[in-house]
Amino acid sequence: MNFIALDVETANADLASICQIGIAHFADGRFSEKWESLVDPEDEFDFVNIAIHRIDQSMVTGAPTFPALCETIRKKLVDTVVACHTPFDKMAIRSVFAKYGLDLPAITWLDTARVVRRTWLELSRSGYGLAPVAKRLGIEFEHHNAAEDARAAGEILIHAIRETGLSVDEWVVRVMKPIGSSPGGYTSERITRDGNPEGALYGEVAVFTGRLSMTQNEAADRAAAAGCDVANLVTKATTLLIVGDQDVRKLAGHDKSKKHRKAEQLVEKGQPIRILRETDFLAMASIVE
Repeated sequence: MNFIALDVETANADLASICQIGIAHFADGRFSEKWESLVDPEDEFDFVNIAIHRIDQSMVTGAPTFPALCETIRKKLVDTVVACHTPFDKMAIRSVFAKYGLDLPAITWLDTARVVRRTWLELSRSGYGLAPVAKRLGIEFEHHNAAEDARAAGEILIHAIRETGLSVDEWVVRVMKPIGSSPGGYTSERITRDGNPEGALYGEVAVFTGRLSMTQNEAADRAAAAGCDVANLVTKATTLLIVGDQDVRKLAGHDKSKKHRKAEQLVEKGQPIRILRETDFLAMASIVE
């Protein structure tokens, strides 16, 4: 749960024309601090770019050039995962190192736009830009300020980690796989089942959340065999929320999945939803099958 998020603004269409860079640090799954600097791109400013980020030539006069900041930035990027929203910032960093003939360090990048598209299936094709996703998740930030954009990207990653149960390192692997695949027991695929009418748990409507010991397809099959209808989302029809054991530690805290929070809200309104550990549910299912 330790990583940094990075964002840059550029003076013109050349990705190497970085005029501001921002880095947000996250420790133990929470934002801890941010660092930012204006940068003299040693290049012209395009009015289109100025209209977006409101940085012009007068603001970077006297600011350090990228080579002057290089060692500071290099130390922040190595030995950690560097999150950014879309490949723009990754390519800008590569371009500016090449522009000045600087040695690019080995960096482990994580594109949070790809994370979003694999966490929330409804955003897999559209709506996964930084601003709309931040709004959806209730993340307030000053858009097109590099440090603020970096913080928002990091907060989005934290939300995805809570939603799926996948760690930062697991997400580095996950984003390279197709949308809808299920490494580590998690899948963004919509999974539903009709319960076996002869099953002892017939009439229960089960929803799974968090990282499971098996794929959600396998878990859904087990639940359906025991009689449960299996749904993808928590609704007023839900009677069972089954939480992956690795997410049980979140039960007493606030780092819970969206499904978990929705279930608790419905319980507070009087809906009888039982929340179970995966292990307990599977043990119960094996008894009643």
